[in-house]
Amino acid sequence: MLTAIGDVMRRAYERGWITTRDGNISLRRKNSNILYITPSGWRKTIIHPEHIIKMKMDHEGALTIPTGQSPSGEIEMHRLLQLGNESTRAVVHLHPTHIVSAMFAGWDLQEIAGLFPEVNRYTQVGPTVPTLPATSPALAMKTFESMTDATGKAVFDIVGQMQHGVCAIAPDPWAAYEHIERLDHICEIVLKSSVRPNNVVKRV
Repeated sequence: MLTAIGDVMRRAYERGWITTRDGNISLRRKNSNILYITPSGWRKTIIHPEHIIKMKMDHEGALTIPTGQSPSGEIEMHRLLQLGNESTRAVVHLHPTHIVSAMFAGWDLQEIAGLFPEVNRYTQVGPTVPTLPATSPALAMKTFESMTDATGKAVFDIVGQMQHGVCAIAPDPWAAYEHIERLDHICEIVLKSSVRPNNVVKRV
């Protein structure tokens, strides 16, 4: 599954969803205290298993970062979404063009998803995260809150992050990628239709 992390990153780059050093993915296997995450600033077109950072996570969620290694700047978002999860989970953060464009145009992603059965049959879209600084604790916490219920259990597969990107979770990197692909596809359709949203979501 570590190989899939690099494969997904290369595919995202090919589609224009990230630039060379953008995006990040983490993986935590079932009943494991090891969190794998992509390195900060690494060229995602050449990422392979040996480049992925391996960290220990204790029961309270504290991470031990290996000396001399620099994990993704979005590490807090990944930590929160991986903490307490009892099954294998991949967390994928990308900047898919049509989703970001749709949010920028004022579309509510949950509303869009509700209109297209090919999305809502397989992918549950959570409330959009407002505009917050990249890599900030505020972005990490708001993304976590948008994807989970009051107990911290994940109830959505993907959320948009206004003027930034998306975060998706699934049992493996490719499944998370597919959530992003479905939502990006229908956002492209909506944008090409030239229909304007009824209730414009304000940009901050």
